[in-house]
Amino acid sequence: MPVMRGLLAPQNTFLDTIATRFDGTHSNFVLGNAQVQSLYPIVYCSDGFCDLTGYARAELMQKSCACHFLYGPETSDRLTEQIQGALDERREFKTELIFYKKGGTKFWCLLDIVPIKNEKGEVVLFLVSHKDITDKKTEDSEQGPDVDEETGLQVHRVTRPPGFNANRRRSRAVLYHLSGHLQKQDKGKLKLNNNMFGEKPPIPEYKVAAIQKSRFILLHYGTFKAGWDWLILLATFYVAVTVPYNVCFTAGRDEGSSASRSPPSVSDILVEILFILDIVLNFRTTYVSTSGQVVYDARAICVHYATTWLFVDLIAALPFDLLYAFNVSVYFGVHLLKTVRLLRLLRLLQKLERYSQYSAVVLTLLMSMFALLAHWMACVWYFIGRREIENNSPGWLHELAKRLGTPYFLQWNLTGLRGGPSVRSSYVTSLYFALSSLTSVGFGNVSANTDSEKIFSICTMLIGALMHAVVFGNVTAIIQRMYSRRSLYHTRTKDLKDFIRVHRLPKALEQRVLECFQTTWSVNNGIDVSELLKDFPDELRADIAMHLNKELLQLPLFESASRGCLRSLSLIIKTSFCAPGEFLIRQGDALQAIYFVCSGSMEVLKDNTVLAILGKGDLIGSDSLMREQVIKTNANVKALTYCDLQYISLKGLREVLRLYPEYAQKFVSEIQHDLTYNLREGHGADVSRSRSALILRSMTLGGRPRVRFGVSKRKTRHARRRKQNESALTHVRPRAPAGTCRLCKTRIDVRGGPRRVSVLRIAVGLGAGGWGVGGGGRAGSSTACVAPMLQLRLDLGRYK
Repeated sequence: MPVMRGLLAPQNTFLDTIATRFDGTHSNFVLGNAQVQSLYPIVYCSDGFCDLTGYARAELMQKSCACHFLYGPETSDRLTEQIQGALDERREFKTELIFYKKGGTKFWCLLDIVPIKNEKGEVVLFLVSHKDITDKKTEDSEQGPDVDEETGLQVHRVTRPPGFNANRRRSRAVLYHLSGHLQKQDKGKLKLNNNMFGEKPPIPEYKVAAIQKSRFILLHYGTFKAGWDWLILLATFYVAVTVPYNVCFTAGRDEGSSASRSPPSVSDILVEILFILDIVLNFRTTYVSTSGQVVYDARAICVHYATTWLFVDLIAALPFDLLYAFNVSVYFGVHLLKTVRLLRLLRLLQKLERYSQYSAVVLTLLMSMFALLAHWMACVWYFIGRREIENNSPGWLHELAKRLGTPYFLQWNLTGLRGGPSVRSSYVTSLYFALSSLTSVGFGNVSANTDSEKIFSICTMLIGALMHAVVFGNVTAIIQRMYSRRSLYHTRTKDLKDFIRVHRLPKALEQRVLECFQTTWSVNNGIDVSELLKDFPDELRADIAMHLNKELLQLPLFESASRGCLRSLSLIIKTSFCAPGEFLIRQGDALQAIYFVCSGSMEVLKDNTVLAILGKGDLIGSDSLMREQVIKTNANVKALTYCDLQYISLKGLREVLRLYPEYAQKFVSEIQHDLTYNLREGHGADVSRSRSALILRSMTLGGRPRVRFGVSKRKTRHARRRKQNESALTHVRPRAPAGTCRLCKTRIDVRGGPRRVSVLRIAVGLGAGGWGVGGGGRAGSSTACVAPMLQLRLDLGRYK
């Protein structure tokens, strides 16, 4: 039984989990990369943190998660050192201190640092939460004078120097952290800390999420569930056949005292048990959500089943046969209640859709439904004839009884009629009339005599005309119309599988191809939007495109664009999809578009280091758009979950900006601030390297010996970097045997002579101490001012 398996690729749902768990009071947080020592750059920041501090997300990315940019005059130096120490030691830390917003407004902040580990137990991220507690601090400082409960006299507080309360609270916060929150602390602050940090949910790990499925959860596409569905399918057909027959034939003939003694058959009891067990299993069976992902959570499964098919299944599984088992008197109305089991056919129709891709199965099912309808008509036809006999009317059963020589008679000592044709003859005759009426106008040998029978015959002929046209007249046409889209889907799926088989794609690649096709089909249902709208007027196409891409066009980047510009942009916006583990962009590729994340999460990687984590609403691309040049990317962009993307090609964007030059300048200036991460090669670290080369040009050594700056000939992987360094170096004639850096005044001692001084390494870097030159080898001197960023060899030639 083919079923929709859903999207099964493992995902890294860390960002979604963080956003869900840390909502409300925990919405102000940043994520810092713990793998970059000392700096710990921010790779993700929440919208709440941006609102709290006044900074845009683009301004915060790659800054330290210690939030140095929030420090101010009243920020405690001791606490800032403790924050940095907690980051260096990779441990939890929380405290209260004063921060400053972008506009200069200070506020009290409750800070909490939590390290996040991966599956190997390594700390890879820091979760730094912020809580504005300025109002709480203000209430504490503005409390009135205390009143002694015993004497009733006011107890005035002693005047304290300015800043005393703030220092006292900061010290108390540290004391709480070190002593495990003593029992004598203020109850209000304890409640605040517990709500914010004391009882927070466990921090998820930053890793690819494993499928957490209980052994008692059944897979909806598993072998056992498939076999069980076949069994339920047969039981449903059994119910559809036996329930109308028992209601119309058995109950009608045996109505009386003997009806309460008729035991249920074994098959009826087994069907009851199957339906009840099916309800239990449905509470433990996975399902495919609207987003196409398989849901394994037991609670979500129960809620989904309770809101969909539970009521229908409960009604259909009511154990009416227990009334017979307990010798309860059963009347005809109780037998009619058993017809509610036909509600199971609704579930059958849901399952029949799985077979729609097979033409032979569809024809078989249509014929089965036609035969089932004829069976129901036969049961109703017999039921009407039986009532006419009881009312002493000459119905079709009366005519049949006369022809067969088995008339009906009434016994005075018993209730009900006796005699008449056998049940077998009655059913066969009823079925003959039903089929002849459904497929034609009948032959007259079994005809309607009373008004009730004539009305039913008319309805049967109308239904038969429709069924005859559907089943026998236009089977092929109906299948083509009803299943044309599904047929196209299966045709493309078959072509794709043939392609995979012919070219022998590996299993991993095959799964990626099939998942991409299925997800793309679920989004657009096989409809090519551009092909569908190509014959529409430009005005209408632009309005439709703006509606489809309104989420992207509502970004602040496009607020100043005119309506005509937005309409032009909407026509060039395309959609894309990325599965977990797929690379959207690889380092060194030519950047072709600007990407907008509609759903899911992604990460920006460089040298196996996470530079940024992207979520819904993030924009990535390049800020160099106006120049016609190839833009190389400086990092990899990899999907963590299933991601829906929208993108604008750079070529189309340039053409639109040429048509609207008044907006082009604003776009170029604003995109630098709206990009969550700039992928242009040369941005960030590459700019620092070029500045390093310029500083090297300004360095000279004093003294007579001729000193030559040369790049090491050692083979490296960065040949391009080496060429840049070579072009930046020049030959100079120093005026003294000793060299001095003009920037940091570091003295390089070369008194050992040319033989003793063979190699000097100059380390150039930028940091708090400025630029510097450090020596190495036997004759080296001094130290470098900062951490090395670029290393060169200084070869000393012979003195002249």
